[in-house]
Parts: sequence; structure tokens; C-alpha cells
Amino acid sequence: MSNPSSSSCSVADSGPVTSTIPLISFLEQIQETVLNTFGPKNFDPKLYIDFSLRSNLSITKQAFAKLPRNSNGVVSANELQKFIQEYFNGAGDDLIYFHPPDFVAEPNGFLPKVKNPEVRAWALQVHALWKNLSRRASPAVKEQSELHTLLPIPESCVIPGSRGLLASHMHRTATAIVTNLIYLVEKYGFVLNGARAYYTNRSQPPLLSSMVQAIYKRTGDLNLVKKALPALIKEHEFWTSGMHKVTIHDSKGCSHNFSRYYAMWNKPRPESSTTDKETASKLSDPADKQKLYREVASAAESGWDFSTRWMRNSSDLATLTTTSILPVDLNAYILKMELDISFLAKVAGENSVAIKFHEAAQAREKAFSSIFWNEKMSQWLDCWITCKDNQTWEVSHQNQNLFVSNFIPLWIKPFDSASLTKKVMKSLESSGLVCAAGIATSLTNSGEQWDYPNGWAPMQHMIIEALAKSGSMEAYSMAEEIATRWIRTNYAGYKKTGEMHEKYDVEKCGEFGSGGEYIPQTGFGWTNGVVLALLEEFGWPHDRKLDCS
Repeated sequence: MSNPSSSSCSVADSGPVTSTIPLISFLEQIQETVLNTFGPKNFDPKLYIDFSLRSNLSITKQAFAKLPRNSNGVVSANELQKFIQEYFNGAGDDLIYFHPPDFVAEPNGFLPKVKNPEVRAWALQVHALWKNLSRRASPAVKEQSELHTLLPIPESCVIPGSRGLLASHMHRTATAIVTNLIYLVEKYGFVLNGARAYYTNRSQPPLLSSMVQAIYKRTGDLNLVKKALPALIKEHEFWTSGMHKVTIHDSKGCSHNFSRYYAMWNKPRPESSTTDKETASKLSDPADKQKLYREVASAAESGWDFSTRWMRNSSDLATLTTTSILPVDLNAYILKMELDISFLAKVAGENSVAIKFHEAAQAREKAFSSIFWNEKMSQWLDCWITCKDNQTWEVSHQNQNLFVSNFIPLWIKPFDSASLTKKVMKSLESSGLVCAAGIATSLTNSGEQWDYPNGWAPMQHMIIEALAKSGSMEAYSMAEEIATRWIRTNYAGYKKTGEMHEKYDVEKCGEFGSGGEYIPQTGFGWTNGVVLALLEEFGWPHDRKLDCS
């Protein structure tokens, strides 16, 4: 890793870079060769970076070097196909099917508020998808880790999992997922963007504490709390120090600490290497490209890859400047993490830790209101920041564009008072984000997948849950209405395609979303989980219509 203490104010990219394993750069070559040979149609770059080797890397590299090429250096389709079949296992072959031991076809006490038989039948089909999505790492991953990009996670997983597992009474499976994430924090210091070797240089949004707390509240599993606590403290340190930490002086001269997304990587992302090179191709200066690659990887760290939220020019992905933004949602998640750690430490009898993190949460709450809150809009807004010196930043302006993330703090305990909820609820109602089939991610139709008209299950869940638990009947009614719209669009899409989808077009009931760098995923863990969680909370009366009309 390069020196992380380099000046944050440098125009050139000078932040830390976490190196990756030799297999990755070779697979990037394969990725590029496939694109050159077969062309861009139906090309998914991630597919090739998830290959595992049949024999060792040096033998495979030698065989690759000997492949005949034409005068332009292109390998023929026939030769490349033969080479891939001989030397590689398929993407995903290192994850093997695992039957979750706590799965039962109809759990006792499943969704008691769902009275409509059609909805109950569908909910049981969604619940049954957990079986299809359950995997564990093949023993070969541990035995010959150098042949794989998959990391040897110790427990089974669901791709991707969600709190819906708790609605399905699958506490053991939910705990296994959390155990894998704890393993990653213990080994790398943070929860990786995914359990692959090419993700060791960036995190994902810090929601592990929320998972631990949700399981504890269902199960009272004190052993899990005690196992998780050191990892949560370690993850908190990752987000509140080094390049993630940003110190701001507010208008009253008070100093506040915040966090930003900042990936430890300044090259093309291996899983999207060809795509990132294409994005950077309009830049001529290698230093500018390096800086852009950092911004791209940092946007991926946010989970919002990609959105105009991170772009200076909404029509140009090359203007991503993620590291110059203080994100509302990230800092809300860290505030929640501090509150969670304080709660869990108290449960575990670690009173001094509980007090320390309660005080940290109080300081962040004060800072939050000082920097993010916009009274006129009744929303919390991302802030663009500029560097004063290598220690201190200043806010240049708030981003007044509308994003669903502007409302995420309502999900966090300190901001759920009745008066504040009423203000924010009115703001959400009039924002234009609440559409016929759910909440849009933004109001900008950029073609990026984290923009209008796409809606994503986790964002729906957080906003709905925030409104529902506020104590206001008016807010609860709004939450139920949004949940009803979201459930209907999921149902209509399922009836039409036989699949649950990762994102939906919230303007058109039953239509799944578009955009992004890859073929939209189906299956899909967080979508399933949110539908089940919403049905558990709100139920579905006998007489409520399920179709889109």
C-alpha cells in the first residue's frame, strides 16, 4: 500500500492503493481478448474476472501466449473458445449449491397479517427462492486459493441476502451471512464490496451493525453480539480515519468530523476493466485517468454505481468526483453504526464502549444538523467539499438536486421526532420522487441505473420503515401506500417474467429497471427480502387489489 498520509489536496491522485493478486491482471487480459474477438454484443466483463483456473497460473499464461493471432493481434473465435474450455472453470463454479438447513416450505407463523390467499401463495413462492439463492464456497477455494478470485468465506451465503430472511424465520442463514461479513472485517478491516479478491480495495456502505442488531432483536443471540462487537469497532475505525475522514469547520467555527467514500484503487476496476478504460478514453493525461479510476471505484464503494449524484456534468460519467462529496446516507449509516455499537456494547456488558460510542453518536448528530440539513427544502443534502489543506476541508455548496438519499436520515433514531417527520414527509410527498410504482432514485433520467426512473428495494425499505416507525398515523399511511405500490409492481413483474428483479421502473407497474454496465440481475435476494419484510409489517387484506390497476 502506498503512503496514505499524502496530501488530500493534491491535484494528482496520491491516495493509497491496495494491490491485488496476480491472477486478477491475467483475467483482465482474458476479458479484453474476449471483447476483441467476440465484440461488444452481450459482453459482460465480470463473467471473465470470475473464472477460476484448472491448472496453475504460469502454465495457463504460457498457453495463452502461444495462441495464434492475426495481423491485428486478435485471437480467432474458435481458438479462444477452445482455450477457455480447456483452462478455465466457469464463472460461479466456485460457489456450490447449499440447502439452507433452516428452510421450511411454510414456516410456522409466516406473515400472519397476509389475509389474501393469492398474495400468500406468491409470498410462499418468493420465500422458496431462498433455496435457489443459497450457496457456499467450494472446498477447492480454500485448498487452492491461488486459482480463484472468490475468497474462502467460512459460512453459506444468499446472493444477496436481506432482512427478509428474518421474515422467513431463517435466523440461522441470516447469522451465517453476518458471520461471513465479520470474517471479512477481521481479515481486511471492512466489509468488502463483494467476497472476491478484486474487491479488497473498496468497501460497501456500512450496514453490518444494522444486520447484527436486527438478528439480536429477533433471536436474543448474545454470542453473535459478542463475536460481532470487535469487528464493528474495527469497521467504524476504517470509516472514521485515514482517507475516509473529512474534518469540516462550520460557519460558527466548530470543527466536525465526517466520512466520505474513498476506494483504495486508482486503476480500472477489474470486473469492469474494459468499461472503465472506455469511460477514461476521452482523457489524454494518464494522471487524469488515474484520478477518474479512483472516483469510479469510490462510486462503486457507495453502492450507487452510477448516478448523476456523483457527477459534475450529468451527461458525462468522466466527470465523477465522488471523493469530493460528503454523502448524507453514508454519514447517516455511520451515525446508526455508533448508536448500534453503543446498544450492543451495553447488551454485552461493555459499558465503557457503550458510553464512548453514545458520545460519538451525539457529536455526529450535532454535526449532521449543522452541515447537511436544508431548512428551506426540509431535506438533508449531500455537500460538495473543497480542500483547504491536507487536514481540513470546507463545504463549497449543498447539492440541491433531488435524490432518495436526501431522506435516508429519517431512518435513524435521532431524526424520527414527530415534528421533523412531518416536515420531511411533506417534502418527500411534493418532491416528485414518489411515483406510481415506488420511490425513484433521482429525478434525472441519465440512463445510469441509480437514476430516474429506477427504484431499488433497499431504498424503498429504509424510507417506508422510517415513515412507519415515526409514531405519526399520517406517516404510517404514507408508508403503507408506498409499500402497496412496491409490492404490486414486484408481483406484476413476477407474473410477467417468473422472476424477481434487482430494480424496477417506478413509472410503470410491473416493469423492471434498466441501465448499468451489466445484464440486469434476476433472482434477487434484496428484492425478495424487502417484499417479505413489507408484507410482514403491513400485511395484505382480503379485499385489497393486487393488480396494477
